[in-house]
Amino acid sequence: MTDKKNKRQKILLVDDNKQNIEMLMELFKEDYKISAAVTSERALKMARAQSPPDIILLDIIMPEMDGYQICEILKNDEKTRHIPIIFVTAVSEVMDETKGFAVGALDYITKPFHPPTVKARVEIQLNLKRKQDLLEKFAFIDALTEIPNRRRFDEVLEKEWNRAMRSAKPIALLIMDVDNFKQYNDNYGHGKGDVVLRRVAGAIKGTLLRAGDFVARYGGEEFAAVLPYCDLDRAMDTAEHIIREVDDLNIAHAYSPIAPYVTLSIGVSVTGGNPGTTKQNLIDAADKTLYEAKAEGKHRAKGMAV
Repeated sequence: MTDKKNKRQKILLVDDNKQNIEMLMELFKEDYKISAAVTSERALKMARAQSPPDIILLDIIMPEMDGYQICEILKNDEKTRHIPIIFVTAVSEVMDETKGFAVGALDYITKPFHPPTVKARVEIQLNLKRKQDLLEKFAFIDALTEIPNRRRFDEVLEKEWNRAMRSAKPIALLIMDVDNFKQYNDNYGHGKGDVVLRRVAGAIKGTLLRAGDFVARYGGEEFAAVLPYCDLDRAMDTAEHIIREVDDLNIAHAYSPIAPYVTLSIGVSVTGGNPGTTKQNLIDAADKTLYEAKAEGKHRAKGMAV
C-alpha cells in the first residue's frame, strides 16, 4: 500500500496530447495530487507557482518549445531547479538520452505506458525528493532548539535586506542574549542549560506572529530575529514583548544578579533603506545596542536607526 505521505505529493503532467494526460491521471489519481498542462507556457507557470509540483512528467515532443527546452529553462531557474523531471517519449521516437540527462532530466518513461513500470519509476524519484527535502530542511535547523540556524539566518537576512533596499521599506534586526547564561550552566549543569535555550527559543518564536517575521539561533545563547517592514517603534515594542514572554517562563536562576529567573537582553537596529547604509551597518548597530543594553544592567532592550 502506498505511503500516506505520497498523497501530499504533487505530480505535474505536461503533454499536448490530452489522451496521454488522461491515462496518466487515471494511473496516479489515487495516490497523488495531479495537475496538467498542455502548453509549454502553462507548464512553466505551474512549475513556478507558490505551491510547486514535487515532480514533473514532461513530454519531449511539444509545440512552441520541446521538452528539452522546457527542462533547461526549469533547471536554470533557482525556484524550479530542484524539481525532478522525467521525460515521456514514444518508443518510436529517436531518444537522445545523453541530451536529456545533460539538460537535467532524471529518467525516461516510454509510450505506450506500462503502468507498473511508470508507477515504480515515479515513486523512486518522489522518495528521493522527499529525502532530499528532509536533508535540506535539517541543514537549516538548529538541532538543539529546533528553530532555524545561523546558516539559514544569513540567507534570510540577505533576502530581506535586498527586498528592503528595492522597496525602500524599513527592516529591523533584533539580536538577543540570555543574561548570565554561563552562571546558569556552571551551577545548574549544561543539560538544564539546553532546556533553557529550547524554552527561550519557543517563547521568542511564539511572540513573532507576523508571516514574514523570522527567528534563528545566532550562536551559543544568542538568538536573532529579522522583522521586515518594521520601523523602530514597532521593533522596540516587539523586543519588550519578547522580554516579558521570557520573564513569564519564570525559569529559576538563583545565581543571576539581575532577577531570580532567566532574563533576556536585546539589541535592536532598524533601517529604512537610507543611501549608503549596508547590511553590515544593520548588524553592527544591533550588536552595539545589545552591548549597551548589557552595560546598562541587562534585562532590557536598546535600539537605534541606521
